[in-house]
Amino acid sequence: MANQTQTTPRFNRLSITVLFLFFSLILVKQTQALYLLVPMDDQQKNHLKAYGIAYWTLEKAIEVKWLLNYRGGSFLIQYAPEIESECVIRGVSVEKIADAKANLILTDISRPDVNQDAVSMQKAPKIAVYSPKNKQPWDDAVTMVLTYAEIKYDLIYDDEILTGKLVDYDWLHLHHEDFTGQFGKFYANYRSMPWYQEEVRTNKEAALRNGFVKVSEMKRVVAQNIRSYVNRGGFLFAMCAATDTYDIAMAAHGIDICDVMFDGDPADKDANDKLDYNETLAFKDFALEMNPYVYRFSNIDVTTTRRVSQNQDFFTLFDFSAKWDPVPTMLTQDHQRVIRGFMGQTTAFNSQYIKSNVLILGENKPAGEARYIHGESGKGFWTFYGGHDPEDYRHLVGDPPTDLNLYPNSPGYRLILNNVLFPAAKKKKQKT
Repeated sequence: MANQTQTTPRFNRLSITVLFLFFSLILVKQTQALYLLVPMDDQQKNHLKAYGIAYWTLEKAIEVKWLLNYRGGSFLIQYAPEIESECVIRGVSVEKIADAKANLILTDISRPDVNQDAVSMQKAPKIAVYSPKNKQPWDDAVTMVLTYAEIKYDLIYDDEILTGKLVDYDWLHLHHEDFTGQFGKFYANYRSMPWYQEEVRTNKEAALRNGFVKVSEMKRVVAQNIRSYVNRGGFLFAMCAATDTYDIAMAAHGIDICDVMFDGDPADKDANDKLDYNETLAFKDFALEMNPYVYRFSNIDVTTTRRVSQNQDFFTLFDFSAKWDPVPTMLTQDHQRVIRGFMGQTTAFNSQYIKSNVLILGENKPAGEARYIHGESGKGFWTFYGGHDPEDYRHLVGDPPTDLNLYPNSPGYRLILNNVLFPAAKKKKQKT
């Protein structure tokens, strides 16, 4: 009897230990099999910071699946406690789901009759913003939303591009910029303002420093270097006046389109007859506004000619096939398909001057204007987005910056962030 009394506790302790280890292994296995679903439909509390979570995860070399057309373009990530905690810290809605449910989602969206797909993202793109170092009296929507979403970027400008620094980056945004050398055509209204005079001085110094006589000549070479960057496989994103002025600079190679107050001599009066539209990315057959006192670069831009009231100013995103056209599908992921319009120095593009091989992603068809367009050049991609600030209808020079804490679910800003993540995706050329 004494022996039985002594062995029973040892057996019980051993059994309990084995059972504890067994259930611990099961728990670990279950934990490893969990996934995090970051919804991007109306259930998401902060759409903009959700993109930052995806980018932050990619920085840690953890795969993110972008679920195209599934709940507004949601993200699926294998569970890790630190990712879940980061979502909580940043105020991003997240759902913890079992692997069985995750696999069911992936199986369902892979069905050929469903306009959805999953795109793998594995590496965070390195981002550059082309922007001057001096203080300017306006803000840039892209730098604001990158900062708000906590996505890292570097500022570069003409010196860096002319010395070959673009090879270090996967994605380039063109800040509110005039590539024609006319200093934004602000001369008529702002030539006596200190910020305008500083803009002229720093650009002229940069031109001389880099071996150019005129700012327009420097900007044209910068534009050509950007085109080479795209052709090698880079991704270019531009907004507002950086869109049409980029193409104008490319078409005006070797032509003086700047009047005397900009470069010291008169413009070529036959400039419009000499433009080479074969050099442009997006636009064709346009005519330049040669009057230096008119706040407009060409008839590409519809800002001064459109007849659209603010309460009727909307543009509609096109629907694309997730499986056959993954690139435009990625770029149009949103929880809304009709987006409020917003103005800029270049508000939107006259559809009749858009090349036939350019893909229109969003348009106001009754007004005959495209707002959001995309194309390919060489091995790379580019996107032009009209307007200045998606949450400030008429952002004027000197206005305070938009507080994105007030617009965490902005559908217009989401289009910018789609472009930011796009280089991370395993993308394919569009099928024809």
